[in-house]
Amino acid sequence: MPEGPEIWNTADSLRDALKDQTITDFHFAFDELKKYETKLKGKTVKDVEARGKALLTFFDDEHVMYSHNQLYGKWMVRDNGQQPDTNRSLRVAIHNDNHSAYLYSASDVEMLSSEDVPKHSYIKKLGPDVLHPDTTYNDIIGQYQSDEFQNRKLTTLLLDQGFISGIGNYLRSEIMFYAKVQPQQKLKEYTDEEKEALAQATVKLSQRSYETGGITNDPEIVEALKRENAKYKEYRHFVYKRTDNRCHKCGSVIEQDSTGGRKIYYCPSCQLNQ
Repeated sequence: MPEGPEIWNTADSLRDALKDQTITDFHFAFDELKKYETKLKGKTVKDVEARGKALLTFFDDEHVMYSHNQLYGKWMVRDNGQQPDTNRSLRVAIHNDNHSAYLYSASDVEMLSSEDVPKHSYIKKLGPDVLHPDTTYNDIIGQYQSDEFQNRKLTTLLLDQGFISGIGNYLRSEIMFYAKVQPQQKLKEYTDEEKEALAQATVKLSQRSYETGGITNDPEIVEALKRENAKYKEYRHFVYKRTDNRCHKCGSVIEQDSTGGRKIYYCPSCQLNQ
């Protein structure tokens, strides 16, 4: 499933193609949404924003389209009239004079009024979105310091969208590595300094992944590995999916564990021997 950085990059792509453009045609595959096709034709898109792992498309008539890609959904943007060569099932299509945006394979699409957005069952449960322009560092460190989460295990907490939204499996392992913390502890077991390191890593690596298209590794390491003709998957991350490979920082062998049926990746030297 795409994580926050990927969702925000999708929002950017949709915004570039759709914002302030008059809709010339609209298509919904869902019968219950068909009535909105004629209502939205001739309207303009005001903005597109991410909310956790969902997207909100705002129209100038105060309607808002909520969409969540889940595991298989994918947005694709093309020049107007061109359709992607794909076997995926088309769910939504938005056309203007210059571009077309297609949503494939997603099953979770709704139309809301702007005033109902904060009340939506998914939106209202989200913690601060680390990549949202209105989110501050104090918002993020505040979550790590909050009494509400102290008895939660860090490995499961980082995947809870009610804690900090947008974090998924790869960011989880990368954040814990960058903060140099042991994975399998409750939040209350970390020192104040470790919580600060976690908050800093959450902001830094989320932003880095957003800016680089998914790379969390240090730029210097990435460039060095590229010079050695390393493949993308070899230089993309510090530890995620690098089991039995050498740590980019210390040379120790990366190990893996699991919690809640999902794998975590860590360096025993950088994280367990602090």
